[in-house]
Amino acid sequence: MTAPFVTQLRARGTALQLAGAGEPTITVRVEMPEVWDTVKAVVSPSQSVLALKTAALAALYPTGDPVGDFVLKHQGWEVLDASVSLAAAGATDGSIFLLTHRRRRPVR
Repeated sequence: MTAPFVTQLRARGTALQLAGAGEPTITVRVEMPEVWDTVKAVVSPSQSVLALKTAALAALYPTGDPVGDFVLKHQGWEVLDASVSLAAAGATDGSIFLLTHRRRRPVR
């Protein structure tokens, strides 16, 4: 099996490792337009969306606002229930998520 295209794209540092040893894994990409940066994460499909959101936010925006002030989108739609697994949210190997502020912010 070949690696998905998303693994070849530029991302910050090393991939976030959120899967336990021996678990099946998928590689996803989380983009945050506020900081113009991305992070790659190796996760288990059974991992919760909230765990990915929290880890990506800690990596991309460590001194920022609380997790509840941000929304995680997949294929253009907000993932409304962060307690569901990534697989239940529709994530597959190579999926791209968008992490952004819940409310629009003024440009300064």
